[in-house]
Amino acid sequence: MTGFSVSLFVSNLSNVASYLSPIFENIPSTKVVPAQIDKVVSLVSRTGRDLQRYDNAGYRQVVGCVPYRYKKQEVNGIETQEIQVLLVSAQKGKGMLFPKGGWETDESMEEAALRETIEEAGVTGELEEKLGKWQYKSKRHSIIHDGYMFALLVSQEFERWPEAEMRQRRWVSLDEAREVCQNWWMREALEAFINLKCLADDDEGGN
Repeated sequence: MTGFSVSLFVSNLSNVASYLSPIFENIPSTKVVPAQIDKVVSLVSRTGRDLQRYDNAGYRQVVGCVPYRYKKQEVNGIETQEIQVLLVSAQKGKGMLFPKGGWETDESMEEAALRETIEEAGVTGELEEKLGKWQYKSKRHSIIHDGYMFALLVSQEFERWPEAEMRQRRWVSLDEAREVCQNWWMREALEAFINLKCLADDDEGGN
């Protein structure tokens, strides 16, 4: 690059900076741009297993949620609340299941549960009790997994979410969830959830 070209480039750069300077000065607080970036990032699922967590025995660590809500209904003129749970379609193959995925090394178990539920089901809310731990073997990779499940009281349901184009989601009754959930260990997690919530409701009703 000649000396003339360098001089012209620097001159033009200076003019551009002078033009943009008043625009930057009018931008509000610095938190505006990161907030917008967060909205974009939240629509992208994590991929790959570079950060995947394994225990000392080599078992892959998986965590998920039983998302639920209270649906008002009227029976014989009496208003009641029914518990519904949210299932998502399997990414590969048929059947419905609860949202779950790999627990990674840069997050807590609770953070992983919330992240996976947003990615697969497009909902979030208040993470509640841990329902238990189950061991199962992957059908595709013959790898043993430790699966942890939480109850999640849903407070927000997104119209767009990371895996919306590859999964369907459906609110169902507890009885229907028992029938259509394809994974045995998730059905056991559902029973743990039912025992926890229904017994708690019965106790409250008795008081």
